[in-house]
Amino acid sequence: MRAFLGRPVVNLALAAVAVLFSFSALAEEPGTPGANIANGMKIFNEGKGDTVPACMTCHGAGGWGLDAMGAPRLAGIGYPYVVKQLSDLAAGKRTPDGAGAVMVVFAGGLTEQERRDVAGYVNTLGGPPDLSDLKALKEGDTKIGERYLGQAIVKYGVIGKVSACSSCHGFNGRGAAPLFPVIGQQKYTYLVNQLNAWRAETRTNDPYAMMRKMAHNLTDDDILNIATYLATAPTSTAGDSMIPVTNQ
Repeated sequence: MRAFLGRPVVNLALAAVAVLFSFSALAEEPGTPGANIANGMKIFNEGKGDTVPACMTCHGAGGWGLDAMGAPRLAGIGYPYVVKQLSDLAAGKRTPDGAGAVMVVFAGGLTEQERRDVAGYVNTLGGPPDLSDLKALKEGDTKIGERYLGQAIVKYGVIGKVSACSSCHGFNGRGAAPLFPVIGQQKYTYLVNQLNAWRAETRTNDPYAMMRKMAHNLTDDDILNIATYLATAPTSTAGDSMIPVTNQ
C-alpha cells in the first residue's frame, strides 16, 4: 500500500486540494455557479466607476426594492433569473419604461462576469422582508386591488381565462428556478408595471411568450388584485413554516 501511494500520487492529491481551495477563493455560494459573491457585493454597495451606480441606491441595502421608484425586489428571487434579466437589459432585449429605462445603461456597463457576480450576491440576501406598504400607497392615491380576489387567481386561476400563478411560480409565488422567479413579496408597483408591460407586449423577453399569453387575458382589476395579494403573500402555510429553497 505504501509503495502504491508514492510521491506522484501524493502530489496529485495535494494538487486536487489546491484546486478545491482555489475555487473556494471565488467565494461562490451553493446555487450561484461562476459568481464571485464578494465582487458582486462591492458593485451592489459601491457601484462601478462613473457608469454604474451602487445597486442599493434604488434597490435598497437589503435588495428589497422601492415602490416610489418602481424598483423591484432583487433579494433571493433567483440567481438564473437575475443573470438573464441583466443580460437581456445589456443586450437591449428588454427596454423598461420610466425610471427603469436606466437599467439598460447600468447593465451594459457590467461585464458578463460582473452581472453573474451581482446576481449571485443578491441571491444571498436574506433578513426580514421589507414589504410594500399597501396602506401608505393607497393613502398616496395609488390604486390598490382586492386581496382576496388576487389570492383566488394566484392559487386557482380562472377557468377558461388564465392559469394559476402558482402553477409555474410555486406556492404564493415563492419561485421555481431556473425558469420561474420569486414573485411573492415582490414590490407592488413593480408587479403592476410588469403585468401591464407583458399584456401590452412592451416587455417580450419571456420564454415561449408565456407571460404575454397569460397577461393578455387579465383585466386592469385582475392585475391590481394579483399584485395586491402577491406583494404581501406569506411564503409558507400556518401549519408548515418551513420554506423550501426554490430559487437556486
